[in-house]
Amino acid sequence: MRLRREQRTPDATGPLPLPKGMTAPLGCDAVAVPARFGPLIVPRLPRVGCVYADEAHWWWIVPSDSDYALPWPSPTHYAPGAPIPEAARLINRPDGTVPYTPPIPLYLALCRVTGTTPDWSRPISA
Repeated sequence: MRLRREQRTPDATGPLPLPKGMTAPLGCDAVAVPARFGPLIVPRLPRVGCVYADEAHWWWIVPSDSDYALPWPSPTHYAPGAPIPEAARLINRPDGTVPYTPPIPLYLALCRVTGTTPDWSRPISA
């Protein structure tokens, strides 16, 4: 769960370069996922937004503050402001004008492939 904004990724290029014709009315954050999980996640999503990839990670673009009260499962990394590394290249461009992958289906897909119980499904201790 986010308590404060994290520092930017050291090798980030700066503001996210969105594909031509796309807008980000809800701002942009990114969820970095180890590259080995990328192909396992795609078929589990109702919509795949912009995805950038380098050799080590796939970076899924989500609306800003998609980490509010939601701890993303390890080994993912939530990156406010979508600081995409310079080496990353766009590997998926969705139809339409918004770059987002829906964050809740992405979260659930990540929980599934990492074997993590979704945070709201965990027992409450008294």
